[in-house]
Amino acid sequence: MKISYNWLKQFIKTDWTPEQTSELLTDLGLEVEGLDAFQSVKGGLEGVVVGEVLTCEKHPNADKLKITTVNIGEDSPLQIVCGAPNVAAGQKVPVATIGTTLYTEEGEAWTIKKGKIRGEVSFGMICAEDELGLGKSHDGILVLDDAIAVGTPVADLYDVENDQVFEIGLTPNRADAMSHYGTARDLKAGLAQKEINVELITPSVSAFNVGSRILKIDVDVKDKELAPRYCGLTISGLKVKESPAWLQNRLKAIGLSPINNIVDATNYVLHDLGQPLHAFDANKIEGNKIEVKTLDAGTKFITLDGVERELHADDLMICDAEKPMCIAGVFGGAHSGVTEGTTSIFLESAYFNPVSVRKTAKRHALNTDASFRFERGIDPNITEYALKRAALLIQEIAGGEITSDIIDFYPKKINDFEVRLSFENAKKLIGEEIPKEIIKRILSSLEIKVNNVTETGLGLTVPAYRNDVQREADIIEEILRVYGYNNVKTTKKLNASIATTSRFEDYKIQNIIGNQLASQGFYEILSNSLTTPNYVKLSEQLQDEHNITMLNPLSGDLSVLRQSLLFSGLESISFNINRKRGDLKFFEFGKTYHGYGDKREEFKHLSLFVTGNQSAEKWHDQNKKSDFFLMKGLTIAVLERLGISRIKETPISNDLFSEGLTISLGKNKLVDFGIVKKPILKHFDISQEVIYADFNWDAILDVVKHNNIKFKAIPKFQPVRRDFALLLDDNVTFEAIYKLAKQSEKQILKDVNLFDVYQGKNLPEGKKSYAVSFTLLDENKTLNDKQIDKIMKKLQTTFETQLGAELR
Repeated sequence: MKISYNWLKQFIKTDWTPEQTSELLTDLGLEVEGLDAFQSVKGGLEGVVVGEVLTCEKHPNADKLKITTVNIGEDSPLQIVCGAPNVAAGQKVPVATIGTTLYTEEGEAWTIKKGKIRGEVSFGMICAEDELGLGKSHDGILVLDDAIAVGTPVADLYDVENDQVFEIGLTPNRADAMSHYGTARDLKAGLAQKEINVELITPSVSAFNVGSRILKIDVDVKDKELAPRYCGLTISGLKVKESPAWLQNRLKAIGLSPINNIVDATNYVLHDLGQPLHAFDANKIEGNKIEVKTLDAGTKFITLDGVERELHADDLMICDAEKPMCIAGVFGGAHSGVTEGTTSIFLESAYFNPVSVRKTAKRHALNTDASFRFERGIDPNITEYALKRAALLIQEIAGGEITSDIIDFYPKKINDFEVRLSFENAKKLIGEEIPKEIIKRILSSLEIKVNNVTETGLGLTVPAYRNDVQREADIIEEILRVYGYNNVKTTKKLNASIATTSRFEDYKIQNIIGNQLASQGFYEILSNSLTTPNYVKLSEQLQDEHNITMLNPLSGDLSVLRQSLLFSGLESISFNINRKRGDLKFFEFGKTYHGYGDKREEFKHLSLFVTGNQSAEKWHDQNKKSDFFLMKGLTIAVLERLGISRIKETPISNDLFSEGLTISLGKNKLVDFGIVKKPILKHFDISQEVIYADFNWDAILDVVKHNNIKFKAIPKFQPVRRDFALLLDDNVTFEAIYKLAKQSEKQILKDVNLFDVYQGKNLPEGKKSYAVSFTLLDENKTLNDKQIDKIMKKLQTTFETQLGAELR
């Protein structure tokens, strides 16, 4: 939120510098994130002086240029080459001297330098009004009044406003401070705490007067819950034109572009008092009637930006007798606003239901200055005052007269809040005792009324515009921020307690695995749990009815909680690939969310993603693509690091994968991993293979907690390795070999490993060759050849009978 320092001083007269003011505002909770200079004429016309053209002669080398001598009040006149058709001797003109910085309409800076133009030296520039930022005309140089003294700074001739603009990081709860008046109100309280008493100046509306009653527009509010208060009046005989310079400067300072005097006046009052207003062209209101109501779902409406929108049944609309004209509190319509031909208006000032406005704004992806304030909750009791303020301002800058009484629909007054404050609770929360008189003074400076005082506390009335102060804790926070957090003393004694935690705490296990994956070249990603509901259509295992939908989503793409970590990971992969980073290893700890009827469940997962090359390109090593077996090794490494063994591998039945495995321990499924299906990758514009592993982290934590890890010494007897080259049918898996070997020899056989696979030439059709190693070890003695041969013969027989294998 931008706040102008000059504008702020209209409400509160202070000699504090902008820097001092920004420090105090930050201490009060209105954090000033930046302080920027603003000049109504960029550059402030520095270096531009009044000169008198002494001579003006034709340039010898150019038909359209002239050589002038210009007196700017220095010892000798300057020679300046000028191309303006209207330059002539005897004129008083603005001269930009050497070193002066001017700005283009787009804001680009350029500096006046001594130079040669067609062979003639030029020591400055005689300026047109657009070159100085004083207008848009470039027909010729700007000719000044003859009475102006030579050498006078041009900045003295024009009302160049210099301002400082605060960029305030306003928290969502501080709806009361969303204006210059609200900020000044806080500033007054802060100054009072420093014993600087200043008056908060409220603009007078005593001049408000109904000139005649010739244009009455009836108002019918059909939904008083969505529009608790609605005010309006008409102004006739006005003239739409450009706003005066002072008003344009106020709006430009806070980043708004002036439009016309009527719209600018409503924008001014919005940022002045925090009350949004809307001006309708009265001649476009059919039936001279305003109806505030909702319309049927699907009704079409074109907004000011030219977009046709489809209305929701809960969208509150401002309508005339025949058609909708405006989305209440959010955005105006394309065919009811003020134009150059407007001569009479209906001026609206209202208080709309904050929840309704927020939902409507989010549904239509609109974020306007009006909706920003309405959805946070404005002051319901300033509505009529702001209307009078705007009407007087419009009369001042556009003429006309007020031609109707104020219509004020306010059937049920929004009451102030009653809160009880306990001095003891304030002391507990603040950490020290603040004198009772200081507490009362602070509350009074915040316009919080003290109704009664007892030894134990205060009975308070909080104004309705402070909708964030409804509890005792809120009152204490208000006291503390004005009193000053920095003024609360710290104790010399610091008490702390050390908590004992299990070594199986989730975060500890996450750190162990996270560090391991990082050392293997992985990067951790953190993705949003909110996602689009369309992703469930990519898998039959994910059901739309299991989506948990947000009641008030930020957008349609962030409207449900995710059922899988796969899609958010693929979004990250696609983002990186589009930026020429295709060799990726990602991991993420996160949750998935599922709705089963009235029941809601969430599960924690660890996801791994690998794609592209396994390592960076090297001259001495050929690049190898990330593949299924790399992911399998990484997956097993995670489980082994946690001491999980004796796992079971089965073919995957998850339709997210084209092929893969499921790893289980007993009845607990621990991991699904495999190659992601191409149609899913295509949805994210990914053309390269992606291998994905999904760990059931809840199940893994449960296993780890009950897993007893035993340590034992390395055997002093050496292991023995023997190899088989087995000719097998194509359908025989290494898993079958592994299981049969372990079943045949449970004590001596320690490891079985597949180290080569061959299919092709010199093998019978439907056959393949596996080279398998067997590691044998007796932990109590050295194995001899006879024992080894016996075991290997037993394994050979088993493979031949069970698998139809042959030794090659």
